[in-house]
Amino acid sequence: MSKLFSFSGTDDFCPGGSIYTNPKESSLFLSLGRHVDVYFPSRKRSRISAPFVFSGERFEKKKSSIEVLPDECLFEILRRLPGGQERSSCACVSRRWLTIVSNIRSNEISDNKTTQALDLNYESTDKKGGDVSEVEDEDVAGGYLSRSLEGKKATDVRLAAIAVGTAGRGGLGKLFIRGSNSSRGVTAVGLRAISRGCPSLRVLSLWNLATVGDGGLCEIAEGCHQLQKLDLCHCPAITNESLLSLAKGCPDLTDLTIEGCANIGNEGIQAIARCCPNLKSVSIKDCPLLGDQGIASLLTSASYSLSKLKLQALNITDVSLAVIGHYGKAVTDLSLASLPNVTEKGFWVMGNGHGLQKLKSFTVKACRGVTDLGLEAIGKGCPNLKQFCLGKCAFLSDNGLVSFAKAAGSLESLELEECHRVTQFGFFGSLINCGAKFKAISLMNCLGIKDLNVGLPPLPPCESLRSLSIRNCPGFGDASLAALGKLCPQLQNVELSGLHGITDVGFLPLLESCEAGLVKVNLSGCPNLGDKVVCKMADLHGRTLEMLNLDGCKISDAGLVAIAENCRLLSDLDVSKCTITDSGIAALACSNLIDLQILSVSGCNLVSDKSLPSLGKLGQTLLGLNLQQCKAISSGAVDLLVEQLWRCDILF
Repeated sequence: MSKLFSFSGTDDFCPGGSIYTNPKESSLFLSLGRHVDVYFPSRKRSRISAPFVFSGERFEKKKSSIEVLPDECLFEILRRLPGGQERSSCACVSRRWLTIVSNIRSNEISDNKTTQALDLNYESTDKKGGDVSEVEDEDVAGGYLSRSLEGKKATDVRLAAIAVGTAGRGGLGKLFIRGSNSSRGVTAVGLRAISRGCPSLRVLSLWNLATVGDGGLCEIAEGCHQLQKLDLCHCPAITNESLLSLAKGCPDLTDLTIEGCANIGNEGIQAIARCCPNLKSVSIKDCPLLGDQGIASLLTSASYSLSKLKLQALNITDVSLAVIGHYGKAVTDLSLASLPNVTEKGFWVMGNGHGLQKLKSFTVKACRGVTDLGLEAIGKGCPNLKQFCLGKCAFLSDNGLVSFAKAAGSLESLELEECHRVTQFGFFGSLINCGAKFKAISLMNCLGIKDLNVGLPPLPPCESLRSLSIRNCPGFGDASLAALGKLCPQLQNVELSGLHGITDVGFLPLLESCEAGLVKVNLSGCPNLGDKVVCKMADLHGRTLEMLNLDGCKISDAGLVAIAENCRLLSDLDVSKCTITDSGIAALACSNLIDLQILSVSGCNLVSDKSLPSLGKLGQTLLGLNLQQCKAISSGAVDLLVEQLWRCDILF
């Protein structure tokens, strides 16, 4: 018998018999026991509004009628909503609704005729001859929005929310996912939502996603046919199957970056090369299954479109370099790094292939196959080469560097890093033999560079050189520096960093020889340079100097006074770890000539709270102030500065 019963509010329980003078029919009494009868007249069934009902011996929570609907019915309802904002609002109801909305493809959204049949109030939206779905599709096709998920925020639920939320706001154009939630990481479910809700996606970047496999990228290939740039970094579950699907579904692909994907090999790269005729940029790193066949297919299939190529830590051989040298007709930027199986023959054949006529920028690092013979061939075979960077080339010597400089007539910039067989003769020889377009040279960590023991014979000056950078070359000293001043009179940018061998004696002749006027000077880590250099520089080049870094030099208040009195254009000054005091800061503040934007006094222990007024005055133009490791400045003074200089970023 049901336990649901009703009381009128005036009924009484009376033992011993009936309380009614005119007994009713016995069928209308509900017996509650041996001595209790309750009158229960037949009437219309009352509506149950309680959130819980009895069912047998248990309470059951009442479900709303909308929740009883199966997913198929909800899908049909939600896809008939008139606009993207309405569907986005519905997606906020629950995760179930979000999942359903995110799985609605753009071509499954009901057209305007169906919408009008459901609600005639939307007739006014068709005044211009278009319908609601067409306008929305135009927005989705725009792809104006960019979204990024990192770490714990990278989940399938957030991807579904992005897919729904961007649909009616211009369309998602760029998506970057870095890392993933360890317990609920990005999977094929999240990428399926992006695929169905974001057909306008043009840029996709996936980094460090162990949970993303071929299924997710196959979904992207199926729905995002406008994809142009793809970046896959450390996604171990992705194989050639993904690239096969992307090659078929995304023929407009122009940029491809693959790094640390151990299961991608020749087959996937060959499919991309075969099906993507507009491929312009390819970067592949640390893919052990990729060999000469994959690289050859890239160059032969995209010989007239591929302009940027970067190959690093691959098992390719001289065959790949020969193909590059012959078929790289459109390549303008080439980078080769950590290729252990490439020999001298590969670089020689590449240079003599006469296919790299358009090459402008070339970087070679950690390739043991780079020798004097190969370098000379590259100089002759790349007539338009402008920027050349060599790093960790153990077998390159002075002869090869000078021969290359003679052959590369269009060279504008040369950078050498950890080329220990190159000495001062190769360095000066390249300066002398470079063409009239040569503007910049950089040496970094080249242990073979030693100071000149004998004077150089009279040499023609290198009038075109504008930028000189020598970093962490311990053998470079005063004699070489003085010779450089005479050889390069048009220098404007000078960086001498980490050089303990140069002093005021060597640097002063360079200052006197520079005719054009120095603009940017970096002398950080040169502890033997002092106030004489700064005073002379301020006097001779104060009218042009814009940036000056004296970090770790022997600079005192005298140097700051000279700067304050002469350097009208100086905007960036670094005097970190110098012996300046409050008086030097006051001199800067009192100058009416200088308008600093960036000032660093990090590690200046003689600068104290007394400099607070001066720093406040300088703050009228400052955008950045570094007070780190200034032990004599209290935290209270910094708080006052932060409050006063609200436009300035202060490090403390």
